[in-house]
Amino acid sequence: MSTESPLIGSFSASPAQQLDGARIGVVTFPGTLDDRDAARAVTLGGGTAVSLWHGDESLHGVDAVILPGGFSYGDYLRAGALARFAPVMNTLIKEAGAQQTSSSPLPVLGICNGFQMLTEAHLLPGSMINNDHLKFICKDQVLRVENTSTAWTAQFTADELIAVPMKNQEGQYVTSAQELEQIETEGRVVFRYVGDDPNGSRNRIAGVTNERGNVVGLMPHPEHAVEAGYGPDDATGMRNGTDGLTVFTSVVSSLAGGQQ
Repeated sequence: MSTESPLIGSFSASPAQQLDGARIGVVTFPGTLDDRDAARAVTLGGGTAVSLWHGDESLHGVDAVILPGGFSYGDYLRAGALARFAPVMNTLIKEAGAQQTSSSPLPVLGICNGFQMLTEAHLLPGSMINNDHLKFICKDQVLRVENTSTAWTAQFTADELIAVPMKNQEGQYVTSAQELEQIETEGRVVFRYVGDDPNGSRNRIAGVTNERGNVVGLMPHPEHAVEAGYGPDDATGMRNGTDGLTVFTSVVSSLAGGQQ
């Protein structure tokens, strides 16, 4: 992935849409599929996407990092388990870890396989296992936004319903009863499935955050709902849904001090 390479479609952000300092890294691992989609979402959200390579320890001074979806290392051993030990992850863990003393820890978003990496790295609680129906699932999914205090959700309203695509095989979120109670009590569920639980996740949890609120992981794909004509169906027409874009405008706005 290169920020100089043309992205699908004809959109290009004007200088007025770019916010100084909003440099968001998107990591590519062997088997990553959605890094280009995440980079495009960053651009559409007004930020500057910076390509990061799994074998490079440097984060190149980015202000936030996205671990995109895909099948890193072919999901061998288990999803995210090998990617967790990539050199770039060593640096990311140090800069985003819950024990970091910095007053401004690195914002990190893990989407699908990226969420799996974050649990493997113990930056987020719980684990991901095979869907309870043991099948790959690909569908548009309604979510409830339950935590708007993170950098990635700041522009949503509490309990807002959004629709974004989801596609996973190991998407069942599990954790101990004690940890589950703690997550719920502390308000660390960020996204929750609405309606039927598509993969058997505990308490229909689709996304969580860490104690400090800088690290967020979710299974569905907001980067696939950022541009009219290519997202889920909505009230305005087929494939017009762009609910996922708010994830990216939220972090860009947060990095710019809430001013766009």
